[in-house]
Amino acid sequence: MEIMFGAKGADITDRFRAYAEEKLAKVAQLLPRATALDVKLTRHAVAHSAIAGGRVEITVHGPGAVIRAESEGPDKYMAFDAAFHRVMERARRVHDKRTDHRGKRATPLREAASSGFEGVALTAADPAVVEAVATGAIPIQPAHAEEGETSWSPVVIREKRFPAKTMSVRDAVDQMELVGHPFYLFVEEQSGACAVVYRRKGWSYGVITLEEEAGEAAGAEEERRAS
Repeated sequence: MEIMFGAKGADITDRFRAYAEEKLAKVAQLLPRATALDVKLTRHAVAHSAIAGGRVEITVHGPGAVIRAESEGPDKYMAFDAAFHRVMERARRVHDKRTDHRGKRATPLREAASSGFEGVALTAADPAVVEAVATGAIPIQPAHAEEGETSWSPVVIREKRFPAKTMSVRDAVDQMELVGHPFYLFVEEQSGACAVVYRRKGWSYGVITLEEEAGEAAGAEEERRAS
């Protein structure tokens, strides 16, 4: 597995490189199919002080899953150790899943919903949440304010685009935990619909899906039959 180092405002010394490569070899042992591993070091200097901290980001690229973790510390070694610890936890999770659950059938979204998400430890989203998402009840700041109006807003909205990935609900939950995010957007493999899984309190999860309006669904069905 190739290990790539990058830095912003900091230097990658030979000592740090050797230290990181020695520890990251354990990741390669757990994930032999991983193709690449990125380590990014960023230095944060405190104004009017000689004290400086660092942030380390570790990303493991492999078939079917991307593992990522980051951490900050008073020096790059402490930041690396904290991020490495999180990566190892997630790498063990992937390793154990492939070892213990190899060959098990993924749970389709429709099947999981019919059983109340008991088999996948998910909780259906509150209808009010689904309605708010579907109707756009949450106000969004326009990208370009009209002339004569101020464009300032305390709300900052950032946009990101990623390739759509088709998977089961259980795989989406696993991928969300691997990247360390509180939610994960994906395409459900059985229905082909967009869905979002998210973390709830404790070790429970929720899932949000959108249903087409009756008129739109009927029109789509007629077009499918006509074709």
